[in-house]
Amino acid sequence: MISKPSAARNRLVLIVYTTAIFVSALLLFSVQPLFTKMVLPRLGGSPAVWSVAMVFFQSLLLAGYAYAHYLMKLKSRAAPVAVHLLLLVAAMLTLPLAIQRGWGDPPTSGYAFWLLGLFAVSIGLPFFALAANNPLLQAWFVRTGHPNGPDPYFLYASSNIGSFLALLSYPVLLEPMFTLRTQNLIWTGGYGLLILLIAGCGVLLMRSSASAAALNLPVDDADAPAPSWLLRLRWIFLAAVPSGLLIAVTAHISTDVAAAPLLWVLPLSLYLLTWVLVFQSRPLFSHEFMLRAQPIAIACVVILLAVGGEQSLLLTLGGHQLAFFIIAMACHGELARTRPAAKYLTGFYVALSFGGMVGGLFAGLIAPFAFSWVAEYPILLALAALCRPSGGGERLPRWSAWYWPFLAVLAVALIVPSYSTGTLFNWFDERRSWVIGAVGVLSALLALTLNASRWKIFATVVVALLLLRAYPSDNGRVETVRSFFGVHKIVVTPNGQYHVLMHGTTIHGAERFKNDNGTPATGRPEPITYYHKDGGIGQAITAMRERKGAPLKVAVIGLGSGTLTCAAEPGEQWKFFEIDQTMVDTARDPKYFTYIQNCAPDLKPVIGDARLTFAREPDGIYDLIIVDAYSSDAIPIHLATEEAMAIYKAKLAPQGAVVMHVSNRHLELSSVVVGIAEANDLKSWVYSEDSGRDSEYIFSTSVVISAREEADVGKLASSDSWTETEADEKQRVWTDDYSNILGAVYRRLRDGE
Repeated sequence: MISKPSAARNRLVLIVYTTAIFVSALLLFSVQPLFTKMVLPRLGGSPAVWSVAMVFFQSLLLAGYAYAHYLMKLKSRAAPVAVHLLLLVAAMLTLPLAIQRGWGDPPTSGYAFWLLGLFAVSIGLPFFALAANNPLLQAWFVRTGHPNGPDPYFLYASSNIGSFLALLSYPVLLEPMFTLRTQNLIWTGGYGLLILLIAGCGVLLMRSSASAAALNLPVDDADAPAPSWLLRLRWIFLAAVPSGLLIAVTAHISTDVAAAPLLWVLPLSLYLLTWVLVFQSRPLFSHEFMLRAQPIAIACVVILLAVGGEQSLLLTLGGHQLAFFIIAMACHGELARTRPAAKYLTGFYVALSFGGMVGGLFAGLIAPFAFSWVAEYPILLALAALCRPSGGGERLPRWSAWYWPFLAVLAVALIVPSYSTGTLFNWFDERRSWVIGAVGVLSALLALTLNASRWKIFATVVVALLLLRAYPSDNGRVETVRSFFGVHKIVVTPNGQYHVLMHGTTIHGAERFKNDNGTPATGRPEPITYYHKDGGIGQAITAMRERKGAPLKVAVIGLGSGTLTCAAEPGEQWKFFEIDQTMVDTARDPKYFTYIQNCAPDLKPVIGDARLTFAREPDGIYDLIIVDAYSSDAIPIHLATEEAMAIYKAKLAPQGAVVMHVSNRHLELSSVVVGIAEANDLKSWVYSEDSGRDSEYIFSTSVVISAREEADVGKLASSDSWTETEADEKQRVWTDDYSNILGAVYRRLRDGE
């Protein structure tokens, strides 16, 4: 007769296995923002770095799950334990984390594939070993004979709790408190602890009776048929949609704020929280409730995308993420509802991870090459409607049968006017948000009142999203150019007077092509937007020119529309540094902008990340360095650190100055620049004024100029518009190892700007 394990042993098994899975998840998800932040300076701080990183992590998660699946097919109980412990020890020998030699400078193209290679050679082995732990330890747990063995999915919730806490603690605790080096050492120590815990799990497995696991397996589980391929494909689809949405939502919000761990981990934390909630024995939110809320969430995103433009930070961060959470809960709830018996556990996790990888590949790699605009977000939003279960039966079937012809007529009636320029188009265009929002709400009403099929809901959402393209929020004709570094929009205003360069929702340059009376603008283009002669950057250039009394030698980090090429005077030497070749191509094209054609036709900008390319410039040669490299309202943090300012200072001529453009809707950055300047023994003056000329595309700007001595900035030192500012002693200086985006957001909200 087989004896059951004692209660004390069962408690020990539960504690050791739960702790090991928790610590493993903690390490697995804390390494993601940690190492990606180490890599960011290599590629200009682009939000796409995180998107590609997510593709890598999801792909390696699949590899780890597949490894666990096939390892557990071995008949020997000792072999999986021995093999996995050897893998963990081998991975430990590659720590602490570091970017491998030979991967310092990125290529001039193919950034995504280069980045995947960098991640693979630098952290591939330790991450692969961590990725296998969750399904492997659950499979071991089933074989220990523990009473909870027949349904070990609660351990998946434990894993995701660890992941969730790791992600939340990173931007709130680890990033503000510790340098990257210290974080790295803490993580390495945690990896060593994990090896000991997993060794303990292996020992407990080996000491359990080979037949103990069979005692608690229900007959139904033992005889349960293998899941059908149709069900497996459904699992893959249900996992792929929220995984792709995770990357799309993250890119959407980080493009408008900053490429920083804070904004990466918020959506990922919510994503993991959904896994925690749906696999609980008593879910906090019922699956039926989330299925009812899902179409409302989809409609809300449609409305947010229709409104576009100048949304508040709370709406940008909160609205999209709350909707994403609800959609992911509905998808993952379907996965939890259809999960198989414990004997098919590892195969189930392989399907989930494969779906996650497919979604990540689509949103992170395929979409940026396939579309010239951010199409992946609305596409995945529509596909989310197909994640709903099929059955249930429609209410009012006599009326619902007429819905397809009604939707076809509605789509034609709303979309056809977009191809004209008449009164009907203008009427729809002026009311675009209401019209698109109404169609989005219609999709929700279908689900809630008629219990309509998922295909009808999907088709209605598609119509609403097509209207977003038919009636764009930008006032005028729009063309888009996409690269690894983002989507640039060139907007031609309705009367053709201005061509405007936008990234995200932020204007980054404009040129006047027609005068107010409608005649073509001729001659040398006038710098406008943030670069007008009366603005902060224009005043700084004039003051430095007057102070020197001779032609300037200027370095500009960030080309934009090429506006600053027309700020140069004859005899001066201006050198531009730009990371994005598509930006250079756009600025050179006279159908978009003519600044370069008219003012610097022989311009040859230096391509590459400025922290790498500008550092190679000779020391002590520039009278003025202008740092204007921000994409949308997102900031490349590595260009605003103490080490970055040290590079700028080294390149300055004896009486030179650094000008940093820090206009930003969501982050207060002036104090950051003042802090990094003072850390390099530089004095700083801050300019922040509203031009009151937005209708002329001349905008208010926030600028900081830093120099060694007061005399170096000329008349700016005595100007009422410029305020000499000292660093806040209570505010920690940003370095390559430390930055605090949360603090910058708080200061902006606190100051009410």
